[in-house]
Amino acid sequence: MPLTRLDPIDRLILAELQADGRMTNVELAKRVGISAPPCLRRVRALEEQGFINGYHAQVDARALGFEVQVFAMVGLQSQAESDLRAFEDRCRKWPLVRECHMLNGEVDFMLKCVAPDLSTFQSFLTEELLCADNVGSVKTSLVIRGSKDDPGVPFEVLEERLTKQS
Repeated sequence: MPLTRLDPIDRLILAELQADGRMTNVELAKRVGISAPPCLRRVRALEEQGFINGYHAQVDARALGFEVQVFAMVGLQSQAESDLRAFEDRCRKWPLVRECHMLNGEVDFMLKCVAPDLSTFQSFLTEELLCADNVGSVKTSLVIRGSKDDPGVPFEVLEERLTKQS
C-alpha cells in the first residue's frame, strides 16, 4: 500500500489510535479535528486497507506472573522456503513464543518468549524448541530489564520524511 494514499488526517488518526486504541470515535474525531461520522468512515477504511491490523490491550507480563523473558536465536539446518514456513507455522502454535522474526545473517529466526519461571522456559527449550524439525542451533539470552517497549511506528519520523519529500 503506497504511503501517499494516506493524507495528514489519516496519519493523525493512526498516530492517535496507536497511542490509545480505547478512545471513543467522538474523542478521536476531536483530536484529529473532524466530526465523528467521517472519522468513523476513515477508521473503517484504514482497517479495510490493512493499515490497522487490530486492537489490543498492552498487558504487564510480570504483573500476570510471567517473570521470565528470553530472546532465542534459532539457526535452521535448511533454509528452503517450505522449511522456513514450517518453522513459522510451528512457532505460531507455541504459546510461550510471543514474537517470531525471520532474520538475514547468521541467525535464521529471533523468537521473543515469555514464561512464568526459568524452569518452564527450560522445559520448552529442551522438550520442544531444540527437538523441533530442522532446528540446528539455539542461542538464548535472558532479559534482565527492559528499557523501552514502544509498539507501532514513530509517526514523527514519518511526518518529517514526508515534509522533506514535499
